[in-house]
Amino acid sequence: MSSSASLDASFVIVDHEDQRSSPALREHKLGKSPDVWEELKAGSEVDDVKARTQKEHKSYAHDWSKDATGGIRVSGRHFVDKDGRVCWLRGVNLSGSCKTPSKEDPSKFLDDHKLVTFVDRPFPLAEAHEHLARLRRWGLTFIRLLVTWEAIEHEGPGIYDAAYFTYLHDLLSLFSEYGLVAFFSMHQDVWSRYAGGSGAPAWTLEVAGFDLNALEDTGAAWLKGVRGHELSANERGLWPTGYTKLAASTMATLFWGGEIFAPKLQIEGQNIQTYLQNKFLDAWTALVKAVGNLDSVIGFEMMNEPHFGYIGHLSLHEFDYNTHLHLGDIPSALQSFALGAGHPTRVPHWTRTYPWPSKLTHHEIVNREGCSVWRADGPSQGQCPWELHGVWGWDKRKGEAVVLRENYFLKHPTTNEKVTWYTDCYFPFIQRWSTVVRNASSPEKIVFTEVLPNEFCPSVWTADRRPENMVYAPHWYDLIALFRKEFGNLTINVQSVTSGKFILKAFHWGQRGAKDNYASQLRNIVESSYKSLGETPTIIGECGVPMDLNNHEAFSTGNWMWHARMMDALISGLERSLVGFTLWNYNPFNNNTHGDYWNGENFSLFSQESKSQEAKHVDMNVQQVNDNLDDGGRILRAIVRPYPAKTAGVPTKFDYDLNSGSFTFEWTVPSINPSASSPVALIDPPVSNLDHTLTSTTTEIFFPSMLARGRKVIVQSSEDCAGGYLHRYDEESQTLSIIPNENASGIRHSIRVSLDPPLKPLFLLNSFWTDFGKLISILSCIVVAILAIWVSA
Repeated sequence: MSSSASLDASFVIVDHEDQRSSPALREHKLGKSPDVWEELKAGSEVDDVKARTQKEHKSYAHDWSKDATGGIRVSGRHFVDKDGRVCWLRGVNLSGSCKTPSKEDPSKFLDDHKLVTFVDRPFPLAEAHEHLARLRRWGLTFIRLLVTWEAIEHEGPGIYDAAYFTYLHDLLSLFSEYGLVAFFSMHQDVWSRYAGGSGAPAWTLEVAGFDLNALEDTGAAWLKGVRGHELSANERGLWPTGYTKLAASTMATLFWGGEIFAPKLQIEGQNIQTYLQNKFLDAWTALVKAVGNLDSVIGFEMMNEPHFGYIGHLSLHEFDYNTHLHLGDIPSALQSFALGAGHPTRVPHWTRTYPWPSKLTHHEIVNREGCSVWRADGPSQGQCPWELHGVWGWDKRKGEAVVLRENYFLKHPTTNEKVTWYTDCYFPFIQRWSTVVRNASSPEKIVFTEVLPNEFCPSVWTADRRPENMVYAPHWYDLIALFRKEFGNLTINVQSVTSGKFILKAFHWGQRGAKDNYASQLRNIVESSYKSLGETPTIIGECGVPMDLNNHEAFSTGNWMWHARMMDALISGLERSLVGFTLWNYNPFNNNTHGDYWNGENFSLFSQESKSQEAKHVDMNVQQVNDNLDDGGRILRAIVRPYPAKTAGVPTKFDYDLNSGSFTFEWTVPSINPSASSPVALIDPPVSNLDHTLTSTTTEIFFPSMLARGRKVIVQSSEDCAGGYLHRYDEESQTLSIIPNENASGIRHSIRVSLDPPLKPLFLLNSFWTDFGKLISILSCIVVAILAIWVSA
C-alpha cells in the first residue's frame, strides 16, 4: 500500500446530511474526474455496473440470511456465499444467560432441578426484535447460540422440554428478518450447574451415583458461584477449579472413557459411557429435529470446551500448575477420592499472587463431618467408583488414602496400551455425533469443533478423524487479564511463557505492545489449525473482555478506556489474523452488581446498567440507522468497526485505526484451479487458488452508521492498483460497496477508507519508546558524557 500522499485524489464523497433528505446517492469514478464520470455514465459498461450495484443493494454487507447469501458454505479455508465471495463472519455468543434457567429460586437450587425452564433464554420473545436489531446495527450478525443439555432434558432421561423447543423455533424464525444466522453450541462448563458450571442435567450425576446434597460438604464441587450469591473478590474466578474436583473430573472421565476406565459401572445393562453418550446424542437428535432445519441455522457444535477429566492425568498426587488453575482449595485426585468416600482430609489452599498467578499459602481440613458423596443405590453401591476399580484404597492402619495404580488413567487397564484422550475418545465421538446430527437435519449443515481453550490444534487430528463439512472454532482469552481482572500498559504473552522462551520477550508495553502481543498469539492459534487441518475454515468461537476490570473501576467512574483498549487490541489481533469470531457475550440481563448472573462473570457487551431509564420505556425503532439501539452498549467504539463482510476475492490485509475511523484493506483475485491448490499453513501469503467459482465483482464492507453519521466517507485507491473502482455507501444499510473496473485472476486490490472529519481519538496509541524514549535518550547522553569525561581524564 502506498502512502496517503500518493493515493489518487479523486474519490467518492457521500454527504450523509444530503443522503438522509434524499434517497439519491452521488457516485464518482475512482481515478476519473467528476466530469469524465458524467461522460461515461451513458456507456453500457457503466450502466451494467450500476445495475449490478443496485441489484445487490437489496441486501446489505452483514446480511447472512439464506435469501442474501444462497446459504453460506465452506470452500477451502473460507466461508463463501452463492457468488463465491469470501464471507468474514463476526458476531456474538448469545448468550451467557442461557447457562441458567429463567424464574429459578436460588434457594431451591438442588431441590427443584427437575422443574426448571430455559424458555426466555437468551431473552423473552417480546424483546427479540430490539435485541436482534441491535446486533444487526452493530454488525454482529453471526451467532453462536448457546443451549444446554439441561435445558433440553432437565426433567429426566428421555423427557424433552417441548415448550423450550417451541420457544427456540419461534426465536430462530425471526433471525432471517435481521440478517442473522446461528449455529447451536451445546454448552458446558465443569460438566453441569450441579458441579459448579453449566451444561448437563442433574440426573446425569445421580445416575453415576453422586448425592447432590453432599457435593459441597465433600469438596466434590464448588457451588457458591451458581447459587446466585454475590461473590467476593477472592471468590470470583474460582469456578474453573471445578475441573480438578471430584464431580466434574469423574463425570468427564465416565462420559469419554467409562468403557475403558470404569467397566464395572453399568446402567440399565450397559456401560455408563454408552448410557451417557446415547442420551446425549438422543438429546441432540431431538433438538435438531425440532429446529435444526430452519434456514437461520447454519450448523451445530457438539460441546463447548470439552474436558478430559482424569484421562491422561500424570499423577494422582498433584495437578500440573502450568495446565490447571490453582486457586482456593485444590485437592489432588487422591485427596478428592478420599474426601468423596467420607474421609476428612487436609488439602492445600492457593491464593492469588504476583508475578505468578497463585501460591500455596496454607492447608485446610475439608469434610470434617466425614460424609460420603456416593449414594448406596448408585451403580457403585455407595463405594467410590475409583476405589471399586482398584485405583486407590484406604489404609486403616495409617488412616490415609494410598494410590494402588498410579498410571491407571494413562494406560488401558487391561491392555496396558497408552490412552490418548483426543485420538481414543474425543475424535471418534465427534465422528459419531456428526453422523447423528446430519441424519437428523441435512448434509449441508456445518459442524463446528473445538479443543481445549487457548491450546494449539492437535497435530494428530488427521483427515480420517475429522467429520465432513467441518469448521474449527477454538477459543482464546488473555489468561493473565482473565485471571487477575486487570489490564494496563503491561501485557504478557502467555504462549511465550509456557513454551519456555526468555521471560523478558514475553512482556509488551503500551497499546501498540498489546496489539502486537494479542496478534502474535492469535496468529499462532490460527496457523496451527492450518498446519494440522489444512484448508479448513477457522473461526474464534469465544474471545472477550471482562467488564469488571481493574477492581470495577468503570462502574463508578464511567471511564471505560482500559476496556476499550483491551477490546481494540483483541479485535485488531483477530483482524490481523484474518479470522472471524463470536465475542463472549451479549447478555440482555447483565448489570454491574450481578454481571452475567453466573459465577461472577461479567463480559456482556450490553448491560441494563448502561441503558437509560427513558430508553427502557420506549418502543424501539429497529432500523439500522436508529442510534437509540446503542443505548445499553459498552465500549462500542472498540467493538462496532468496519470490516469487509463479503469480498470478491481473498482478503490479505485489514488494518483499522479506531482513533480516526479509517482503515486499509487489501485483497487479491486468485485463480480458479482446485487441482493446483496446495495447503499453505500461513495467514500470509494467502492461498493462490480457489476451488469455487467467483461470479461477482462487488465487495461489500460493513461501515457503521455510528461512525459515518454527519461525516464524509472517503475512498482512495493505491496508485499501483489497476483500473480504479466504483463505490457506493448507503448509510441506511451500513454498506460500502466496491466494484473494481478490472477483476482478473492475480490482480491485487488496495483501498484506504477514511472519514472527514476523522473521529475524535479515544486514547493514545502508546508504546515503550513513546513513553520512555526521551528518558532513555537523556540517560544515554549522560552515560556517554560521563564516559567521555572519564576517558579524557
